[in-house]
Amino acid sequence: MAHYRASDSKREQFRRYLEKAGVMDTLTSVMVALYEQNEKPTNAMEFLKQRLGIAGQDCEDTEALQLEVNELRQRCALLVEENQELKTRLQRYEPKSEDGAAE
Repeated sequence: MAHYRASDSKREQFRRYLEKAGVMDTLTSVMVALYEQNEKPTNAMEFLKQRLGIAGQDCEDTEALQLEVNELRQRCALLVEENQELKTRLQRYEPKSEDGAAE
């Protein structure tokens, strides 16, 4: 019996967490909107995704963004390398002591 009560307690805590975060209200409103549709959509999951605002994220968009991120990372690596090379070249031409710079 103790195990059963612990399970109920965890469920109750989780339910309160969902209510406090507004998840229950949001899901309820989306489900009510689906219920009130005169013509039920052929794809209920797509309807839910649209109502929750996650339908616009396509695989193509994700792939394009990942390609852009990879290109930018490569460019950044090249710029870091170039920056390091330029610093090294600059150090060869700068005087090593401040006394030489003051003269």
